[in-house]
Amino acid sequence: MTDDAIFTREGAAYRATAFAAGPWHPRLQHGGAPSALAVHAAEAVPTLAPMRVARVTVELLRPVPVGPIHVEAEVLRQGRKIQLVQVRLLHEGSEVTRATVLRVRTVDQPLPGGVAMPPVASAPEEVAPDAGFRGLTRDAVNFGANFDVRRLRGGFGELGPGQAWFRQHRATVAGADTSPAMRAMAVADFSNGIAPVLPFAEWTFLNADLTVSFARLPEGEWIFSDAETWAGADGQGVAMTRLADRHGYFGRAVQSLLLERR
Repeated sequence: MTDDAIFTREGAAYRATAFAAGPWHPRLQHGGAPSALAVHAAEAVPTLAPMRVARVTVELLRPVPVGPIHVEAEVLRQGRKIQLVQVRLLHEGSEVTRATVLRVRTVDQPLPGGVAMPPVASAPEEVAPDAGFRGLTRDAVNFGANFDVRRLRGGFGELGPGQAWFRQHRATVAGADTSPAMRAMAVADFSNGIAPVLPFAEWTFLNADLTVSFARLPEGEWIFSDAETWAGADGQGVAMTRLADRHGYFGRAVQSLLLERR
């Protein structure tokens, strides 16, 4: 079904469905939704050689409404080793999100001693499904409902570092595959939510940006987030996570946070 996706196509635009909504307001998107959409647009841009996403920086310039989104992609640098793409998301003519996506050439390059990727300590099958992980349930209608979650620790109701496995079971764009980089961007934006240092009932801690760097792309459907948050006394903070799949860690993500009392 086309409406059983986070975004549907409407001519040259994309319409966000209720499955794009975040925890702060039902008419505003979760940051993972526009972040994944920006990567979808960047990966559609042709390259001069085989390339993959190496780094994504997303600036959430304004709250992103749950509604029609127009996408503009522009190549800032085109080379045989590096491509830099800028993606702009607009709602009713106003730019709401800007992303830069760095793609680098891929080659078969054996390394001395093999590939060094730290292993992850758990597997999703070893962790029970968590029906109490706020908002992240199949019966909800928001961005969290797009995921099966296996939580080890953390969440809106538990302060401190968080660890959880995520499996996205709903398409990002109706009729299109969700790429490994898109899956990683969606999970990375949960960092501040699964590792809060302030109670959700009393504080908001929205992220103004998201940067994810990839040592490699994830493999398989399950992605592990190992997150923590630091908060300053000036209303700002930072959330960080290490991202892994079954084979080990593959990337890191950072979010800049705005802390406000409700």
